[in-house]
Amino acid sequence: MLDIRRLRLLRELKVRGTLASVATALNFSPSSVSQQLALLEKEVGVELLRKTGRRVTLTPQAEILVDHAAQILDSMERAEADLAESLTTVTGTVRLAVFQSAALALVPDALTILGRDYPEVRIEMTQREPETALYETWARDFDLVIAEQYPGHAAPRYPGLDRMQLTTDAIQLAVPEDRLGGADIRSIADTASCAWVMEPRGAASRHWAEQACRQAGFEPDVRYETADLQAQIRLIESGNAVGLMPELVWTGRTPTVRLLDLPGMPRRTIFTSVREAGSRRPAIRACREVLERTARLVA
Repeated sequence: MLDIRRLRLLRELKVRGTLASVATALNFSPSSVSQQLALLEKEVGVELLRKTGRRVTLTPQAEILVDHAAQILDSMERAEADLAESLTTVTGTVRLAVFQSAALALVPDALTILGRDYPEVRIEMTQREPETALYETWARDFDLVIAEQYPGHAAPRYPGLDRMQLTTDAIQLAVPEDRLGGADIRSIADTASCAWVMEPRGAASRHWAEQACRQAGFEPDVRYETADLQAQIRLIESGNAVGLMPELVWTGRTPTVRLLDLPGMPRRTIFTSVREAGSRRPAIRACREVLERTARLVA
């Protein structure tokens, strides 16, 4: 009988790439991970790992076991969901990954409702960039992710992850108030000589913003990079930059900058994603239902 815990370690190595990353993710020491995988090799009687420079790679036989390990983990997750469904009380922990504007606009009210309607559900929230969070949810670091997709820029898809739309929001050009230098800006084309603030390279919002500027006929002068939308707003309202802002960031507050509509009125899509194997778990279903309710209130 193969040891399920060791099979999981093998899959983790496939997912994370290095023994050190597996050890960090599971709170083991690298030597402990290596020892357990060596024991798995003895159990199956074939070579599973080969050294390639300073790294290890999986053999074809290891890849076979990884596929089976994924199926076993999914089966165990479905069993846990079935067990939870048999109970009369919704309980358990939901590990939630969320990006900043959704964390500000949706999560506080959702937590209030969950605390009232589902007091035995514990939410553990971590802020993550959507692309990273989707991968980490597939890798089983999180149970539920709130992610985003920009027009014409598909968010990554992973096998076994579903997707349910929460809401959409407008993307607008944010410029300083007239007295701070924004008086002459009427369109994105008028910002060709302005300093821009954008998220760091690699973010979907950064790629989309650069493309919007190029379609308007110029390469943006990105002087400021930050993933913190509150910092972006401060730079814009102080007259030091312009930027593109999703409407959701203004939930519950009055805009402190001038907001201009873009051609075609583009909208960002906000959605939730979970592993299909655990999607029926009552705590996850409750969390999704409450998030949908909250999104309708702010739409």
